[in-house]
Amino acid sequence: MVAERTATDASRVRQRNLAAVLQLVHRSAGPLGAGVTRADLTRALGLNRSTIGDLVSALAAAHWVDEIDDAPRDGVGRPSPRVVPRSDRLVAAVNPELDSIDVALVALGGRVVARRRVAVDSPTVDQTVSIAAQVIRELAAEHPSSRVVAAGVAVPGVVRRGDGVVRLAPHLGWHEAPLAAPLYAALGVPVEVANDAQLACRAELAFGAGHGARTLVYLNGGPSGIGGGLVIGGQLVGGRDGYAGEFGHVCVDPRGPVCACGARGCLEAVVRREFLVTALGLGAVDDVKLSRSLATSSTAAVDALVREQWAWLRVALRGIVNSVNPERVIFGGSLALLWLALSDAERTAAAADALDASASGLALSAAALGADRLVIGAAELAWDSLLTDPLSR
Repeated sequence: MVAERTATDASRVRQRNLAAVLQLVHRSAGPLGAGVTRADLTRALGLNRSTIGDLVSALAAAHWVDEIDDAPRDGVGRPSPRVVPRSDRLVAAVNPELDSIDVALVALGGRVVARRRVAVDSPTVDQTVSIAAQVIRELAAEHPSSRVVAAGVAVPGVVRRGDGVVRLAPHLGWHEAPLAAPLYAALGVPVEVANDAQLACRAELAFGAGHGARTLVYLNGGPSGIGGGLVIGGQLVGGRDGYAGEFGHVCVDPRGPVCACGARGCLEAVVRREFLVTALGLGAVDDVKLSRSLATSSTAAVDALVREQWAWLRVALRGIVNSVNPERVIFGGSLALLWLALSDAERTAAAADALDASASGLALSAAALGADRLVIGAAELAWDSLLTDPLSR
């Protein structure tokens, strides 16, 4: 019995070490990383070189990683090879929005392998499932050397993580809508569903402007409104039931318009992406086209709208900074476009209304991953269980 327990404990330790190595390879291969060597892994994990060699070899045999011996040879001794992720396994990422369904295939390291945006006006759950499943199959057929092993869905609404039920996505008109189960039935691979802004926050924390942050607030503007993510101690905070970070429903004007949630004066009721789209005379556009149009616009009406929207956002920012005392605030989507449209002086004064102590040392920036942040975040959700026990599948 003792021998069995010892063998079981050793197996669990090995599993944890394999997961730790693969996680480091995954993170270091992202947009901000230059790869990781065996020497890097040895230092980061505190394991000896032979153990690291054994773990990397096991992951290579299971087609998770490759080793590339391309380091410059200008010193004494053999350079440590780089450990890089393979693309044998891909995960699907889905983001239904008010005007489209975005579908992508994502490899380890947050690399978007393929992506397609399907224009759909206010898609239903059934439409989301059928369109996403069809596009995933088509994209997978274009990459026959890889296989899709899981899927993650980023939804602009409140999601119960335990069973993938969308409790409320007001702009889409979804209420208590099962999403994980029907998409699993259509794809035959594990499916996880979560709030889109929280997932974008995860992506920026892992690979983007939030990399290395311990305390971070992420604010995202999309066609369905404003969402957010909160990082404390380097970890995304979900709250009791996973609904934390709904900064779009912070009240900034008690006498303001009624929000889609039913309350009055929410931030997302007065700061709307559609206001920018309308002012620019555009139809259904993605953030890339919206950004180009805003950058080339010089009308007084658009400039006035940007300043009005930013003034409301600054009210919310004051309360958020005072409450959280973050080291970084990152703006994504249409909020990033507002941030980038400001003058240097306006950006410098962005948190001037907050308490000096709370805002001291605060860094504010636009998201680094741009239009890929939501699909990369959804992919992170899909990778979770796979990377925890990489040799079990």
